[in-house]
Amino acid sequence: MGVPLVELLSCNKENHLYVTSRNKIQSYNNVTYLLGNAKSLSFITDVLSRSYDVIIDFMIYNTEELKSRIDMFLNCTSQYFFFSSSRCYADSPVPLKENSSRLVDCCRDEEYLKTDEYGLSKGREEDLFFRDKRNNWTIIRPYITYNSFRLQLGVFEKENWLWRAINGRSIVFPKDIASKTTCLTYAPDVAGAIQKLIGNEQAYGEAFHITTDESYTWGQILDYYCIILEELLGFKPNVMYLEDSVGLQKIWNPWQIKYDRLYNRTFDNSKIESVRGEFHYTKTFDGLRKCLTSFVNKPQFGYVDGKFEGWCDHITKESTSLKCFQGKKNKINYIRYKIFG
Repeated sequence: MGVPLVELLSCNKENHLYVTSRNKIQSYNNVTYLLGNAKSLSFITDVLSRSYDVIIDFMIYNTEELKSRIDMFLNCTSQYFFFSSSRCYADSPVPLKENSSRLVDCCRDEEYLKTDEYGLSKGREEDLFFRDKRNNWTIIRPYITYNSFRLQLGVFEKENWLWRAINGRSIVFPKDIASKTTCLTYAPDVAGAIQKLIGNEQAYGEAFHITTDESYTWGQILDYYCIILEELLGFKPNVMYLEDSVGLQKIWNPWQIKYDRLYNRTFDNSKIESVRGEFHYTKTFDGLRKCLTSFVNKPQFGYVDGKFEGWCDHITKESTSLKCFQGKKNKINYIRYKIFG
């Protein structure tokens, strides 16, 4: 979301953008890159020694980290954008609205509540703003966003499912997640919607989810991925469906599965539409086709997890060369989970 947002905002030559980055990037025209880690309190304190009209914060904090920064953020800007997540919502039988119950409002799972897992931490962090007497903040709750570098399937990133498909191995996917409804939103569309909220007084002191109003089951998304991959690769990836996600929860973040991907997620966008006006989202299958095609034509994967690959290969009776895994520990994990599951 950040890259397309910078592109959109920099088109207005009256804007001057300051973008923090841990990598050295050449500044240009009205965009200045500041080299440093925005999670570092000393670095961000220096950056915020001056005031900004708007701060758009993409960083992920735990609750205590945000507590130590919130005053500093709100004191040096006219509008601070906090990125929460629609993962904060509890299960709902009807389309989600911004005032729908959140996990922090109604979850009674004592074991889960002891954690600061993403779905809970976002709700707790939102409450820091809701309790603040100032209202120069806007909360954004994106859900699952995608572009050519991030293509998700259930809880899996492309390094988990697409890497296997391209390399001729089976995609392992649970039926209980496959049956659940979800929505995937094109990242540049989220950036475009955020642009409409900048400086918009109706957005001050408010929370908005920014999602397409289309929804499909994960099974439909997977089927479409396979159709496109067959066109691009010349073969259709094999999919092995598991009866449920119980086994996956033993090697994955179980809370993400239990308190999100096993929920049906559909959204009511009437609140943001009343504030930002009409906005046309990219059709889900059109966007996925474009991004998946772009990636397959020039694939670039990140870290491949030996534990997950070993677990999948144990189930499918397939094998992966140890050369595919970085690091001795990662290779050992592959062997262990390949043998024992």
